Amino acid sequence: MPSADKIASLGDIDPLHARLFAMRGLTQASQLDYGLAQLAPIGALENIDQAAELVIAKRDKKIIVVGDFDVDGATSTALVLRCLREFGFADVEYLVPNRFEYGYGLTPEIVRVAADRSPALLITVDNGVSSVAGVAEANALGIPVLVTDHHLPGEELPDAAVIVNPNLAGSRFPSRYLAGVGVAFYLMARVGRMLQEQGAAGAAKVPAKYLDLVALGTVADVVPLDHNNRVLVHQGLLRIRAGHSVVGIQAILKQSGRQADRCVSTDLGFAVGPRINASGRLEDISVGIECLLTDDFETAMNDAHQLDSINSERRDIEATMREQAFAYVDAMGSQRWPACVCVYDRSWHQGVVGLIAARVRERCHRPVIAFARENDRFLKGSARSIQGVHIRDLLEAVSAMHPGMIEKFGGHAMAAGLTLAEGALEEFKKAAARQMARLYPRADFSGAIVTDGQLPGDAINLGFARSLRDAGPWGSAFPEPTWSGDFAIVEQRVVGENHLKLRVRPAGGGKIVDAIAFNQAGPVYRGTVQLAFRLDVNEFRGVENPQLVVEQIAPLTAADAC
Repeated sequence: MPSADKIASLGDIDPLHARLFAMRGLTQASQLDYGLAQLAPIGALENIDQAAELVIAKRDKKIIVVGDFDVDGATSTALVLRCLREFGFADVEYLVPNRFEYGYGLTPEIVRVAADRSPALLITVDNGVSSVAGVAEANALGIPVLVTDHHLPGEELPDAAVIVNPNLAGSRFPSRYLAGVGVAFYLMARVGRMLQEQGAAGAAKVPAKYLDLVALGTVADVVPLDHNNRVLVHQGLLRIRAGHSVVGIQAILKQSGRQADRCVSTDLGFAVGPRINASGRLEDISVGIECLLTDDFETAMNDAHQLDSINSERRDIEATMREQAFAYVDAMGSQRWPACVCVYDRSWHQGVVGLIAARVRERCHRPVIAFARENDRFLKGSARSIQGVHIRDLLEAVSAMHPGMIEKFGGHAMAAGLTLAEGALEEFKKAAARQMARLYPRADFSGAIVTDGQLPGDAINLGFARSLRDAGPWGSAFPEPTWSGDFAIVEQRVVGENHLKLRVRPAGGGKIVDAIAFNQAGPVYRGTVQLAFRLDVNEFRGVENPQLVVEQIAPLTAADAC
């Protein structure tokens, strides 16, 4: 519980909001200021000047942007192309590896594909810091490479012309949690300022026009929302709500039934992001990039419909894989779950294993790595972790103790990817378990939900729900408030595929309120239950009402559920 002094230091705001912010580590009112002036200085990012100078030096020649096949990579690619074209650069293209043909990052193979277009510069976005062989191939072909990335570097850095990454060793940049699109934004901001200093009127203002792309990539990549990232996301959301976003974002919001003028971070994370991601998971991320690049709304809507169709296919594939993964871990029994759960089936789709890892993690409450066959020799693994377990460090420890076991790996604290010989899987499972025991002997596998305490019954109203929505942006490391409380079940029914629709009344008295528990259909609840929930605003046919989004339902007695 934050001290009264910390709460008071946040200034003249509602005490309940002040307590929420203080519990999230905010100690000064300035940390609630999301104006652009609060961004970490552009010049504070190491190597940014050399990078901008390199880009400007190639303005009259061909530049190819090499992206990644997720939302962060797609938004980074679209941002750089839009900015450079608006700056007046002569010839800018993009190239994103098909994950099934070339794999991740700037590989030697994708460099040779790029070389056929005779570029004067390759710029990587959201990848490149681990592309040692790819950069070496580019150097051999006489093509300079500018790496912009945010992933954690390995022991060896690529021999690129310039590397811009806030996670390089010795970096003093105050916001090391920038997404790939955040790094790309900083680069474009520096290029714009340099161009304006050289006489290009208005160039410095160009990158801020695309903060909607920065917000989307930042939220979708689930990077921690420190103050700097909250500024970027907030500013991007303002542009979307004002109707000043790229038409692709407007189209996807419309197609998914979301309202642009009320867009919040969860709309980006659960509506826009998954649709773009699906194209990279199953087919080719270029349809998502093209949706973000077009200025024609009709074209964007066609792209949005295509993305939605691909996303529906992704959901079907995921549902089958999820059932198989759940059957495997359930048959194993919770008492036998290892500290790091590995799941694999030869039939699984490698573009969807990251989602399966996340679903199994929710079920097992421990780090999970899901594998699929990459080809006849190798498995592609996608890892998702829990608080307190740095999954990339775990993979690095396994690799150090067993050289050659992991072909390659990379990622962050909460998510990582790896390539493994199929025959090494069983030994890898044992090695991962040993390193978990060594590095994280006190890891918390309870799955307990940490809440902000009880919400007074009279606070469950539309006004307070709106104020919580507007107090964001919420996200990773700055979580949306979650409350706990006892409620009497008034009504319940199953809706959609597996969702529980409830009407409940606070046990201490108060008005009946709607509630929805996603993917929690099953038991029939009676009497009074304890809920962990978020207070949301639900709009139906133009009418807004408060709604509880239930994270967990706990019967108070055995008789309350059957």
